[in-house]
Formats: sequence, C-alpha cells, structure tokens
Amino acid sequence: MTAAPPRAGLAAYLTVTAAYWAFMLSDGALRMLVLLHFHKIGFSPVQLAYLFVLYEIAGMVTNLGAGWLAARFGMVRTLYAGLGLQIVALVLLAQLDAGWSIGASVIYVMVVQGLSGVAKDLSKTSAKSAVKLLAPSGDGGLFRWVAVLTGSKNAVKGAGFLLGAGLLALAGFDAAVWGMAVVLAVILLGVVLFMPAGLPAGKKGVKLKEVISKSRDINWLSAARLFLFGARDVWFVVGIPIYFYAVLSDGTPEGNRLAFFMIGGFMAVWTVLYGVVQANAPRLLRAREQGAEALIATAQRLVLGLSAVPIVLALLVWLVPDAPLWLTVVLIVGLLVFGAVFALNSAVHSYLILAFATAERVTMDVGFYYMANAGGRLAGTLLSGLCYQWGGVEACLAAAGIMLILSRVMAGQLGTEQR
Repeated sequence: MTAAPPRAGLAAYLTVTAAYWAFMLSDGALRMLVLLHFHKIGFSPVQLAYLFVLYEIAGMVTNLGAGWLAARFGMVRTLYAGLGLQIVALVLLAQLDAGWSIGASVIYVMVVQGLSGVAKDLSKTSAKSAVKLLAPSGDGGLFRWVAVLTGSKNAVKGAGFLLGAGLLALAGFDAAVWGMAVVLAVILLGVVLFMPAGLPAGKKGVKLKEVISKSRDINWLSAARLFLFGARDVWFVVGIPIYFYAVLSDGTPEGNRLAFFMIGGFMAVWTVLYGVVQANAPRLLRAREQGAEALIATAQRLVLGLSAVPIVLALLVWLVPDAPLWLTVVLIVGLLVFGAVFALNSAVHSYLILAFATAERVTMDVGFYYMANAGGRLAGTLLSGLCYQWGGVEACLAAAGIMLILSRVMAGQLGTEQR
C-alpha cells in the first residue's frame, strides 16, 4: 500500500494545481474569444492561424528556457511569472483599437498571443515538474498524480472555451478581457500569499546548455509528442470551429450568438471529456499492472488506432456534399471518440516523460519535451488554416491522420535505450 504523501508536499501539489487551473481557465477563454471575435470581423482562416503562430513559437522557445529558469530560480517563481505575464497579456489585448487595419491588428494580436504563450509554458513546466518531486513513490503514484493534474487542467481549459464564447456573446470582447485580467490578478495574489513550502528553490550552478536532452528515449518521445499534438491542432484550432460556424450560423446577430455558444459548447465538451479520460487513464489502462515497457506498447497501439478516426471522417466529409445535419452529428461523435483515445495516449506520454526524466534535471527534460509539444501545436496551427483554406475541413482531418501515423513511427523507437 502506498504511503500517504507528506502534508507539506500534498499542500504544495494542491496549490500548484489550483494556480494551474486558474491559468488554463483564462487560456481557454482567451483562445475562444480571439478566434470567434476575429472571425466575426472578417479574418480569413489563414489570418486566424497567424494569430496563434507566435503563441506556439514562444511556447517552443519558452519551454527550453523555462526548464532552465525553474532549475535555476525555483519552480514557484516561474509559476508566479507565468500567471503575471498572462495578466499583462490580457491588459494589452484590451488596448486593441477597432479602427486599426487588419494587418496592424494581426501583428498586434500575434505579439500579445506570443506573450500569452510564454506565460502558459512557464506555468506548465513548473506545474508538471512539481509532480515528479511531490508524487508518492511506488504503486503507480506518479502516473496517478500526473494524470490528475493534466486531466483536470484540460477539463478546466474546456470550461474556459465555453466561458470565452459565453463572455463574447453576452459581454463583448473588451469587457470579457478586462474581467479575466482582474480575476486572474486576485488569484495570483492568493497563490503568492498561501503557497506552502515543499518545492526546491533552484540551483545557481545550472547551465543553459544542459537543457538539451541526451536521452534517446526522451528524444523519441518528444518527436512522437510533436506529431501527436500536431494531429490534434490541425483540425482543432481553425478547421472545425470555422466549419461549424459556416454550418450553424445564418448570418443574423441572433444566429451568430447561437453559433458562438454551440461552437464554444462543443470545444468545451471535447476538452472536458479529454480531461476526464486523461485523469482516469491509470485506472482505464490498469497502469498498476503495467511497467514502463508495457505502457510504451500501449502508447504505440493507441496512436495507430487513433489515426483511423480522422481518416474515416475526412472520407465521409469528402464523399457527402452540402454538409447535411447527420454528417455534423457524425463529425461530433467521431471527434469525441478521437478525444477519448487521444487523452489516453497523451496521459501515457505525460507519465513516460516523468518516468524517463531524472530528479536532478526534471525541469529541463520536461521543458525539452514540451518544446516538442509546442512545435507540434505550431505545425498544427499553421496547417489548420492552410488546409482549411485549400481543401476544407476534410483536408484538415486527412492531415491529422498522416501526422498520427508519423507519431506511431516515432513511438516505435521508445525503449531502445535499454535494449
């Protein structure tokens, strides 16, 4: 039976998790606000994708730097910095002037989203690395704790999608952004005041060049992660929301508001389902009965089966013209199935990176891994706008299938470091 974690460690874990929840709620809401607001005022699919490009590029760079910063200055400080930068990004976004040209607006929002990307990955690297140090050892404790943190985070982000769509429909863009900035500032103050001890303060001797992983398993896992998340975002970021908007909105103000709620609702349900499945992955996969080698094989099977879902959906959309209602229902159900299997695959990845990482360089290994994660999101974001503009949602889904097959190829190399 697993020993209960020390009270201080559990308190630190719960506080870090609460801070991460607050951040991800604002992150999900902000993404939906930006996507729907700028689509409504006339941005093309490619221009919408551009809005998130710097966000993902910043994520790639920040994940490397965040791992070093957390090792050098401590996880708590980088967590506070992430929350603080998100507040700054929200305040800056509220300064957007409706009289600016589309080009100027795109550049400004790209820069602000880039700052938000830095904020997110400072917070994420700190929160995920803390689990490695705080989780109880033995009896699957690490897998359970990382699954709960990651799964609950995604469920909260899903609620953020619905919150963002609802705030846009009911309060408007400016009021929504200012409101989120104020609430997040209050939460940051509370976290700073009540953060217990339990996390390391950092080491001055850590060198920046040490962030590059020398582990073969971590490098192959990072490559598999890149294609896995690229396969999600290639339809998730631009393709499906804009497709559903075209199908559900009749162009009237009332129709637009209804479409906003339905799109935000779908994105929320998808992400909450993803989070719930991810949080329960250790039980669903019977992780206590499996070692790292068995879980590697599980990840390989999951991603191969997952690749079939977007390929089948792409064929359906291509073969059935005019988007009848039943096709929309099939798409929704199919993408929910995708989300459930994707969640299991992602949960195994999140466990494996912590299992492969050493306690001495956990923040740097996690940062390197999430740099690849951000690279996948960047590729998926760009391809989402390009594929939709070129071939519609079916092109987005087909690209997802191809990327998942590539993820399976990369996952096939896992475990070779010990062979």
